[in-house]
Amino acid sequence: MDTQPTTLLNPYERLGTKPVINAAGIYTDLGGACLAPEIWSRLAAVNASWVRIPELLDASGSRIAELCEAPAARIVPGASAAIALGVAACIAGRNGDLGERLPEVSGAARGLVMQRGHRYKYARCALLAGAKLIEVGSEGHTSAKELADALDGSVAAILHPAHLDGADGSLPLADVAEVAGKVGIPVVVDAAYLSYPTELISSFMTAGADLVCFSAKYFHGPNAGGFLLGREDLVEAVRDNDFTGYESGEHLTFGRPFKLDRITILATQLALENWLTMDHEARWEAYAARVEEMQNQLADVPGLTSAARQFTLDERVIEGDVNALAVSLERLDPDSAAGELAAGEPPIICVPVADQLIFAVETIDPSEDHLIVERLKSVSGGAR
Repeated sequence: MDTQPTTLLNPYERLGTKPVINAAGIYTDLGGACLAPEIWSRLAAVNASWVRIPELLDASGSRIAELCEAPAARIVPGASAAIALGVAACIAGRNGDLGERLPEVSGAARGLVMQRGHRYKYARCALLAGAKLIEVGSEGHTSAKELADALDGSVAAILHPAHLDGADGSLPLADVAEVAGKVGIPVVVDAAYLSYPTELISSFMTAGADLVCFSAKYFHGPNAGGFLLGREDLVEAVRDNDFTGYESGEHLTFGRPFKLDRITILATQLALENWLTMDHEARWEAYAARVEEMQNQLADVPGLTSAARQFTLDERVIEGDVNALAVSLERLDPDSAAGELAAGEPPIICVPVADQLIFAVETIDPSEDHLIVERLKSVSGGAR
């Protein structure tokens, strides 16, 4: 019988769960990103002390607005919550009685317009607030007139996924904002992972967005963090409708389930500050150097070829600044090889794309690089 005191065990081990080597990248169901050591150490003081959460959210929002050159900002629990709370703010505004009735909003403007070419799964998050989806345009084209014709008195907002901007013949954000601005309909932009290059963060408001939603994990913040940038009146409406409004306000508002703790709030703010001042050129150079070293160690392995590639946050493998090792194996197809690596000890989670395995070094601890190499040698049949 194992007599080791349970207090000495890794918390994962106490639960019987296995830590994995995350070679896939920044994914919600792998825990997002790791906080920088300097941020992690600063959070110890936060954990050991108390604060009024409404005051902390107001202050951190002001700081983020300053950093991002926006009128206002609010930390929320991730980009999906930002979409839900942002659309709720567009429907209810600062009307507490209406906010209390969400998502049951009969009689209120609750139409949510999206271009047909922008169909994507996170639109579901906007519907949580009681919005009714209205698609405009065709699969391959949306005209300004089609958009304008859809913006009647029943419409509360337009949802614009920034990563699909201009795709499939859709109108780009600047054109959407111009049409919407003429009739006073707010544009909510989902920019979840578009925080690099850092200039992107403020670009969406410059292009005419009224609210912009970001996820913190993509700037190495907490998996459960994110923030909204936008018009002051809409951010104030988010404030009224979030969990603090429910607890300390007059109304039982829509956003009570989207609760935040003080550590997540400050981890989000500190990670964003760190991201905006980071030497990103050095960061990419470090990724490339690690990939090159892994390639050198795999160069003579029979049945294995490798390449230095960029693995984008929308899961494309491209030429460009290097952050990933792409591997092809003669013995196994990518899905089988990925399964074998995931079933090993320790489990290695990578991404099969087309005929390659992708290992994203951004989420691999440098001390684990040699484990990737040794396991690749083994699954290739090249270990001796």
